[in-house]
Amino acid sequence: MTTTTQTPSLYDRLGKFDGITRIVDDVMEAHLASPVIATRFQASKDLNHAKKMAVEFFCAGCGGPESYSGLDLKIAHTGMNISEQEYMAAMDDILGALEKNHIDAGTSGEVTAVLYSLKGQIIRV
Repeated sequence: MTTTTQTPSLYDRLGKFDGITRIVDDVMEAHLASPVIATRFQASKDLNHAKKMAVEFFCAGCGGPESYSGLDLKIAHTGMNISEQEYMAAMDDILGALEKNHIDAGTSGEVTAVLYSLKGQIIRV
């Protein structure tokens, strides 16, 4: 008899909806304190909506049952002229939030790979 061990989904490893919500809350807190990107988030007309969209995006993108109701990433970021430095600052905040929430290095590495894959839809569009 053979047994197979199935790796839990990224969604599960990030703590499902509640864990991802905590991570996004920590990310937004870090963004608001970041000398590189704080002004972009402080100027947000609806930070709660931004948080909701981030939670939906992460949940849906990590294999969760939630749907993403927001705009396509490229459309959402068009005209914002986000620089490489700003993108890297945001990534640092995300990785810090993962660490704060005790997400293991392998899972953080997967999140990093996903974030790098999205760069072209966010930087200077």
